[in-house]
Amino acid sequence: MENVWKRYTEKDRVNIHELGERYKDFLSRAKTERECVSHFIREAEKKGYRNILDLMDSGYTLRPGDKLYANGMGKTVVFFHIGRRPLEEGMNMLCAHIDSPRMDIKQVPLYEDSDLAYLDTHYYGGIKKYQWVTIPLALHGVVAKKDGQVISVNIGEEEDDPVLYISDLLIHLSREQLEKKASLVIEGEQLDLLVGSIPLAEEEKDGVKANILNILKKKYQIEEEDFLSAEIEVVPAGKARDCGLDRSMIAAYGHDDRSCAYPSFEAMMDTPEVPDRTTCCLMVDKEEIGSVGATGMESRFFENALAEILAFTGRESDLALRRCLSRSRMLSTDVSAAYDPAFSRVFEKKNTAFFGKGLVINKYTGSGGKFRCNDANAEYLAKIRRIFDENDVAFQTSEVGKVDQGGAGTIAYFASLYGMDVVDCGLAVLSMHSPMEVISKADLYEARKGYIAFLKGA
Repeated sequence: MENVWKRYTEKDRVNIHELGERYKDFLSRAKTERECVSHFIREAEKKGYRNILDLMDSGYTLRPGDKLYANGMGKTVVFFHIGRRPLEEGMNMLCAHIDSPRMDIKQVPLYEDSDLAYLDTHYYGGIKKYQWVTIPLALHGVVAKKDGQVISVNIGEEEDDPVLYISDLLIHLSREQLEKKASLVIEGEQLDLLVGSIPLAEEEKDGVKANILNILKKKYQIEEEDFLSAEIEVVPAGKARDCGLDRSMIAAYGHDDRSCAYPSFEAMMDTPEVPDRTTCCLMVDKEEIGSVGATGMESRFFENALAEILAFTGRESDLALRRCLSRSRMLSTDVSAAYDPAFSRVFEKKNTAFFGKGLVINKYTGSGGKFRCNDANAEYLAKIRRIFDENDVAFQTSEVGKVDQGGAGTIAYFASLYGMDVVDCGLAVLSMHSPMEVISKADLYEARKGYIAFLKGA
């Protein structure tokens, strides 16, 4: 496999860096699933997409070329671009997840100890806990008030914003700590967020905590009890940045899986005015914790949205729904592990993904003996190969490390339960699940090309 940078023209390189700039701007603004959904809906509406809810019970009749979307609790979203062929013949689908590993603020989080105020956290997804200490952190999320008001929170991203912080033990006193296993160097209950140190003068007890509550009330109208109905995520503060002296890479939080979600969305917006087969782009939540819950792939959100679409055609039967699902074709656009020479011992070099060699196809993921994986069939892989080759899309195949080193899962397993063809196809990522991951701009460019080709030709 050739490094694709070698074959790019000057025009290609301009397009690559322009895509990189758009993607960096998106990553810097959309660090949570809610922020991703808001961004995608806002951009889709500019392209003529309409909310299914606005058309229900209106007698609306679906026509080829129609563009519709459904919003699931502000944390998952699906877009449909209706094609000429009947929906029962299936759709061409891209599906990514838009949640990323992080920490969440607990429901009863605020406390004071030794004149320092903290917010207690609960980590979300698979993280190396020691990576999240002594770095600038930000708060993103919402607080839902009892009166129905929902307040957006974003602290730590503007230049004049304060950042939050988790402390670590100084090296001078770390002899015992450094003898621990890496998983125990920092434990979950030590991931408490330092938020203040000035007490209210009139408070004799917990004055620093009282001062923090006073700040939250003045700026956000948030009372302490409002944490009970809040979703506030702790994420790395700061913008996505070019990486490398040659600016060939992007370092940022959230490449898993927004490096696939973003080109999937752009590909969806770039389909013909009236596609042959209906195209669909699904963005889901909760993948990092097993795809559970009302906004995860395991929920009925996508099925329900598709049923509404079929109702607009007058074909409301369960059979029509099942036919559409089973005859659809999907790329599960999720990331894969990039080969890292610094940790070569965990990779099987013949079957791993490399930077600068294009999209990554994972026939299967899972762990151990392919446990809980999709394992795409050979005929479907041959079809994907043909589409990519005909459209000059650089791609490679990979497994997630050596067989007995660990493993990973994606949403492909859940999509396969419908009987549809599905395979994982995304970008290679260095330092996956860390606060600062890295991807190749060239691979991002090939992903966009590949997803466009798939939607048009699958």
